[in-house]
Amino acid sequence: MELHCFLCFHFACFLLFASIACCKSHPSSLLGVHPLDEKYYSSEVIKCKDGSKSFSKDRLNDNFCDCPDGTDEPGTSACPEGKFYCRNLGSKPQFIVSSHVNDHFCDCCDGSDEYNGITCCPNTCVMGGNAYMNSNCNSKVRAMGFSDEIETKNGVRSEESVHNFNGLKLAIILQVLLVIFLLFLWSFRCRNRSRRRRYH
Repeated sequence: MELHCFLCFHFACFLLFASIACCKSHPSSLLGVHPLDEKYYSSEVIKCKDGSKSFSKDRLNDNFCDCPDGTDEPGTSACPEGKFYCRNLGSKPQFIVSSHVNDHFCDCCDGSDEYNGITCCPNTCVMGGNAYMNSNCNSKVRAMGFSDEIETKNGVRSEESVHNFNGLKLAIILQVLLVIFLLFLWSFRCRNRSRRRRYH
């Protein structure tokens, strides 16, 4: 019985740490690519989705637009017709237009669209949403002349953060349930130990 409780306890710990790790990590090296499209980018020669031409894998996300539809640049702003996929683990996944990649504004709540290091985008997906910029970075961005653009986008995207509130509630409920489960197992183990001490 004690072995069973011990295994349950460790399994619950694993679930808790796995859920935290999932919220923090970015699972794919193919930046800006939808998970269902990852296989599409696995071959050495890749066709543009509009059928216009092909390109080699080393030209994927090289910041030069080879395909008119942006197939070769899912993770950069090189193609005007391109789309960047935000995984947003713990919140709502979304596509953004490629011009929003590295534009000094955190469009994805996981911060994956601002990977060049100029803008600080912490992962706010489990905290409820997009349209966030670290206050430490605001002065840098204002100095570069992007403050007006940020204020406009904050107004436009404030509605998105309301939709992400449901994702936040779900994540909190799951974590609270895991903590309750862990506490229950811990108290059960303590009771079993105290009973055995009485009988010995």
